[in-house]
Amino acid sequence: IHSDAMAEMDQMEFLGNLILLIVGGNDTTRNSMTAVAYGLDLFPDERTKLENDPSLIPNAVQDIIRWQTPLAHMRRTATQDTVLEGQQIKAGDKLALWYLSANRDESVFGADADKIVVDRPNARRHLAFGHGIHRCVGARLAELQISVLLEEMAKRRMRVNVVGEPERVAACFVHGYRKLPVTISKY
Repeated sequence: IHSDAMAEMDQMEFLGNLILLIVGGNDTTRNSMTAVAYGLDLFPDERTKLENDPSLIPNAVQDIIRWQTPLAHMRRTATQDTVLEGQQIKAGDKLALWYLSANRDESVFGADADKIVVDRPNARRHLAFGHGIHRCVGARLAELQISVLLEEMAKRRMRVNVVGEPERVAACFVHGYRKLPVTISKY
């Protein structure tokens, strides 16, 4: 928001970015909040660990976002020739960055990369928000919303229990939920 690029935006470009922030953060954060319920229900030992130690919430937020990865991929265009892992990439080539795959990489997150681990030491290394100049501008807000949700649930000793299979969004880009039947209980 404080960059020179923002200062020079015309009104329509600024409005377009504002709409992107509002709309872009809606599905992704909502799907991550649903993943709180679904993921912690799938991994009850991790839920218990979190319920017993709310100081783990900030790290748990990162691992839930990593595990959920609300956007499956993003496309980029190479700006220069390079070689990546032995693969020749030429300037102008279109590349698909599979965030879902990167965030389950066992060489980075360990053999339990398909699991939520609320005290995972490197949970922040996820790429769910992209990286560098392409990092999601709403990343901090999303983290804050999910943190507040978990903090308020902890204060109320509230547990969300999944009572049926999730209905997923039928999309290759948005990795999300259409419906998740739950009940709420105290612990």
